[in-house]
Amino acid sequence: MQVAMDITTKYCHKEMESYGQCVAAHPSTWQQHCQELKMKVAQCTSSHPVIQKIRTDCSKEFTEFERCLLENQNSPTSCSAHVARFLGCAETVDLAGVAVNPVPQPS
Repeated sequence: MQVAMDITTKYCHKEMESYGQCVAAHPSTWQQHCQELKMKVAQCTSSHPVIQKIRTDCSKEFTEFERCLLENQNSPTSCSAHVARFLGCAETVDLAGVAVNPVPQPS
């Protein structure tokens, strides 16, 4: 998972920074206020092979985590078990043969 986070930070720093600032600024309404920024992060990361592989292999865990966030918008920390399951899955993804350092795409 650290590889995926490093890639996201490397190739999508601006989008991640804006989204993080929005979530911090709107702790109880971030789901509505930050939707456009969330989509920009998703668009930026969706083309990277490592992230695509993790999303494919761990889609069930990620969907459950997102559902938890939607259902607990006022207390996102209550989804820590969901995040742990997703991160645990991501750590087990076999990245053999996946291009870890492709040429970055403009965002």
